[in-house]
Amino acid sequence: MFEKIRSAIKSVAVNASRRIVKKDNFKDILAEFEFALIESDVSPDISEALTNKVKESLERTKIDSSVDPEQYIKEQLQETVKQVINEIPCIDLFKMINETKNKGMPFKIIFLGINGTGKTTTIAKMGKLLKNNGFSVVFGSADTHRAGAIEQLKEHSERLSIKIISQNYGADPAAVARDTVLYAQSHRIDVVLIDTAGRMQTSKNLMEELAKIINVTSPDLKIFVCDSLAGSDAISQAKEFLKYTDFDGTILTKIDADAKGGAALSIINVSRKPIIFLGIGQDYEHLIPFDIDNFVSSIFNVG
Repeated sequence: MFEKIRSAIKSVAVNASRRIVKKDNFKDILAEFEFALIESDVSPDISEALTNKVKESLERTKIDSSVDPEQYIKEQLQETVKQVINEIPCIDLFKMINETKNKGMPFKIIFLGINGTGKTTTIAKMGKLLKNNGFSVVFGSADTHRAGAIEQLKEHSERLSIKIISQNYGADPAAVARDTVLYAQSHRIDVVLIDTAGRMQTSKNLMEELAKIINVTSPDLKIFVCDSLAGSDAISQAKEFLKYTDFDGTILTKIDADAKGGAALSIINVSRKPIIFLGIGQDYEHLIPFDIDNFVSSIFNVG
């Protein structure tokens, strides 16, 4: 995980440390760093922003001869990445659910994204996580387009003993979502998890359909599910889904297979929304909260 960006950062730190004491060749060092970020699937704009922040930090500081220049530069890069992520407010999901529960209302979450990102599996993982933390859950199978989507969520619901609301294929997905919310209200269910059909960000009709589902259900949280292996395409996905849905946060899937590591930084920068969870495998337990310190430590191979 993150091998490419970690290797790039180490390479830049090593090369820079040979020249940094005299503060010469800044231009070459920083150009190398920026290129390494882009090669690791970090979007060009955030690569430029990170590079400028590192430049400012290095130019402000006098490195004592007793300090290991390579270690110093790595620390500066690490703090810069943390600073960028910390600019985005985080989401305390359990706190939000409890606040809504105390008002006697179900907390409604809608999941969105393109085909193949793992939305349905992520919903199942979320259901398991919520049940483990004492919340009652209902699934809404509003993906009435993809063959097998309803059966897939039903199988998860049976394994997890979670109620599912569904209709036939071709049914109005907004109606399914609305029925799920009404069921939760009448049965005093804590959390509603609504699956939606995967759609390409370029499909205007399907994006407008998604906007209708959101309008009907008034979700408390709209989560964009993104494949961390999508590379630069993740940026265009995030931009378009943000335009049509103004999603609140992201779940990055397949993070365990991401050898580059730049998707998270790009998604945060493009959407200005937090990453809430990371998908790290196929099992129900493989959904973990996004932790800034752990994430940055993984990139920089600390601890």
